Amino acid sequence: MAEKTGAEITNGTGGSACPEAIRRALGAHTTMTLAYADEDGPQACAVLYAADATDAAGGGAAGAGPVLYFVTATGTRHGRALAGSGGRAAFTAQRDGQEWSGLTGLQGRGRCRVLAGAERAAGWQVYLARFPFVAGSERLRGALERTSLWELRPDWLRLIDNGQGFGHKEEWSRG
Repeated sequence: MAEKTGAEITNGTGGSACPEAIRRALGAHTTMTLAYADEDGPQACAVLYAADATDAAGGGAAGAGPVLYFVTATGTRHGRALAGSGGRAAFTAQRDGQEWSGLTGLQGRGRCRVLAGAERAAGWQVYLARFPFVAGSERLRGALERTSLWELRPDWLRLIDNGQGFGHKEEWSRG
């Protein structure tokens, strides 16, 4: 029997279900660092997100992968860049203050877009379920309802889990 090294990468193939470990990790965090580029070059920002980590999020086909929802105004630097650049972004999500030997986190990239109508209503329900304090504050809820709700559909995800061995990675890509 071959011994696994910590740096081994487990790949999900295009069109396959997103691995459970990646879906759990997406649901375990609430803040992602979103990276994008605009006319002034690369930039990054932190946004709160809610994950719909079911494999057929939004009623899509099996293998459609998870969807992340975040709120930001289209007038922000990142909102303008994502609306104007075809919406491509990269991101990371991890808990602060981890020891290197147990470090876990996610890397990903995908396409962002502003939601409207029924898609926005469905995404908003996912967001409120993750952040129930928003619904409990009329002021906060009102402010967020007046801004844009975005979806980020990752087309590539990598979970790094040093707790399983230094450099352990599990990857998934959208078909």
